[in-house]
Amino acid sequence: MQRREFLNYAAKAIFGGMAVTGPAVTFLSCNDKRTARKPNIIYILADDLGYGDLGCYGQKLFRTPHLDKMAQEGLRFTDHYSGSTVCAPSRCSLMTGLHTGHARVRGNYETGPHGFGACLELRPQDVTVAEILQNHGYRTGLFGKWGLGVMTTTGEPGKKGFDEWFGYLNQGHAHFYYPEYLWKNGEQVQLEGNRGGKRGQYAHDLIINEALEFVKRNSQQPFFMYLAVTIPHAELLVPEDSLHEYEGLFPETPYINNGGGGMGGYASQETPRAAFAAMNSRMDRDIGRLFALLQELGIDDNTLVMFSSDNGPHHEGGADPEFFDSNGPLRGGKRDLYEGGIRVPFIVRWPGHINPGGVSDLPCAFWDLLPTACELAGAPVPQDLDGISLLPELTGKSQRRHDYLYWEFHENPATSQAVRLGHWKAVRHAPDEPLELYDLDADTGEQDNIAEHFPEITARCREIMTQARSPHELWPLK
Repeated sequence: MQRREFLNYAAKAIFGGMAVTGPAVTFLSCNDKRTARKPNIIYILADDLGYGDLGCYGQKLFRTPHLDKMAQEGLRFTDHYSGSTVCAPSRCSLMTGLHTGHARVRGNYETGPHGFGACLELRPQDVTVAEILQNHGYRTGLFGKWGLGVMTTTGEPGKKGFDEWFGYLNQGHAHFYYPEYLWKNGEQVQLEGNRGGKRGQYAHDLIINEALEFVKRNSQQPFFMYLAVTIPHAELLVPEDSLHEYEGLFPETPYINNGGGGMGGYASQETPRAAFAAMNSRMDRDIGRLFALLQELGIDDNTLVMFSSDNGPHHEGGADPEFFDSNGPLRGGKRDLYEGGIRVPFIVRWPGHINPGGVSDLPCAFWDLLPTACELAGAPVPQDLDGISLLPELTGKSQRRHDYLYWEFHENPATSQAVRLGHWKAVRHAPDEPLELYDLDADTGEQDNIAEHFPEITARCREIMTQARSPHELWPLK
């Protein structure tokens, strides 16, 4: 037996599938009897799904059985945070491992040739998790909403590490479920079934089908799939086969389009609550299809799947997060730096490596994905990241903790900032305003501002708000 074979054999016997492969650690698939294979990585991102919008996080009014089962079979996090309280900067943090004090994209809007919703694109030097995995033997795919660069810019997906991609590039375009076109690998795909206002091709369904085909094509090699569905954000539309499941179950106030066009011109909806519930259940159904496919292909045990949401719940297009208690016990929602705007569901499933039914209260955030993926792939972790690998927490080993978590948000009249320091949470609505301080252990809903009682903690959080950011020409403190 050669030395490397012996090390792999010994590691498998001792660590239950973990194999020594050089300077980093990779993992043995149950299907690869004698050879090491890197795990497949799937990251599923919902759009504006609140902390309380899944059954396993307390939702009572609509059903998410497949995600609930995912939590039963994996690890559910209670204190996980998005990159921001709106989509583009949140997704930038997810892809680059940097929080909004250091990331290139720190807000949703900028002036430019692509109009409203065309966020500042990633630059060549902004390295993404997809680029790293692509350079370490992974086939990479993006399906759904990108929002970090449109065609001809430096941020288009093909220039940021994705071998295949399908869906929306512009985040404003992704507010609508029956668009006239989507993008596929740099080409515009016309959706004839949606021409002239028709509703013949539901974009979410097309995205899911493309994602499933990607998995089928790449089941014999390591792959990374970023499945960024657009449910349940914005326009409340869903095919009748899902809508009928909830019609008549809730008191309804119809949402009527006021005749405005553009981003505010969402379709009228007679039953907005039923539509919202049905959209979430449809997303859940399709995640169930993905898990069934992994089992059918025999790669379930060698595929790590993560699920989260890009920020808290919204009020657009007739959405009613208060009725569904979408933020659960948390204060605020989208565009807030209170917990309801940034604390989001996070579930990780990896059969044979993650003990089922676990719950973690580790404070962690979107910027932890990149270093976690690097460790899974045996890739060097780039320097100067804000994230840390969560692999020890996932596999029951000693986990390093963040010194603090930091956010800034620029789309209110003044720049808002927030810090989580252990169980303390500080919020400041403008650089010249006093800090609010909350003890999340005792006050998850952030109702009792205790800043005056803990001046040293307040001073430390104020110091972090100054030190944790670098200047940005488009997003200065204001």
